[in-house]
Amino acid sequence: MNEVVKLTPKDFTSDQEVRWCPGCGDYAILKCMQRTLPEIGTRPENTVFVSGIGCSSRFPYYMDTYGFHTIHGRAPAVATGVKLANPDLDVWVITGDGDGLSIGGNHMLHALRRNVDLNILLFNNEIYGLTKGQYSPTSRAGTRSPSTPAGSVDQPVNPCAVALGANARFVARTIDTAQKHMPIVFKRAHEHKGASFVEIFQNCIVYNDGVFADFTDKKAASERQLLLENGQPMIFGKERNQGLRLNAQNLTLEVVTIGEDGVTEDDILVHDETNRMLAHMLAELPKEDYPVVLGVLYCKPEQSYEAAVQEQEAALTTKSGEADLNALLRRGQTWTIS
Repeated sequence: MNEVVKLTPKDFTSDQEVRWCPGCGDYAILKCMQRTLPEIGTRPENTVFVSGIGCSSRFPYYMDTYGFHTIHGRAPAVATGVKLANPDLDVWVITGDGDGLSIGGNHMLHALRRNVDLNILLFNNEIYGLTKGQYSPTSRAGTRSPSTPAGSVDQPVNPCAVALGANARFVARTIDTAQKHMPIVFKRAHEHKGASFVEIFQNCIVYNDGVFADFTDKKAASERQLLLENGQPMIFGKERNQGLRLNAQNLTLEVVTIGEDGVTEDDILVHDETNRMLAHMLAELPKEDYPVVLGVLYCKPEQSYEAAVQEQEAALTTKSGEADLNALLRRGQTWTIS
């Protein structure tokens, strides 16, 4: 019996020179992934990374696994084919806010609604980094860029809200520099059987530096980040005395302070990651007056797409027997050329 060798991050690190701008948040995500995969217990030969086009999409080059660097926006389609061809593979989709939500929005939607067992990581830096700083679908109104010199007038896309609207069964958020939090989210995404969608707030140091600083800087993090934990009250703040409460009159979430106006911890809403309506409310909280919610917003597993396809094929084989390709090609109208 062969002994299973315990792997290390080095076993998932390719020999390619990593080429991102110095200080790019992609470095932190890459290191976290290379560290997390051995902890999950996956094997390089059973792992595939599929990407589209963009800075994030260089990811497969730097992983010592199988990988496809595909075309703009089509990573979910290619990854779906990989998973259907070999359902035993761990398939990760690496995409960005432009690649995944603009030209690739349609492919993303259908991968999520079909519930293909893919781990989809969307790097969101609210800008097109590879093509020199044009505004993207997630750029905020007023964003000045080469394509919007007077400021964008578009209303931005909310990635987690889009995923929930597409009937994703697993939706989560994390931050590029959160080296303790990110592995937890990656592991949960990997455990989920079906399409998992993870939005990663990622800093573009060249074209959109500091866009998330109001909640990612060390001094601001404790006051502006709410880390979700299933079954636990949604409490945040440096003093751990603030939380989210459901306003029963208008069915909205509100920030309250424990100890003020008679508010106790019993008034704080308890997170239920199986509640889709609650997940929508958390995903769409305005950043100005609320904390940024991180962690697993929603998780409610259902049968995955490739499992349903396999089940259907097995049922058809039982009913009709093994298919004969030669007979299929010669069935119906055929002719002979002499």
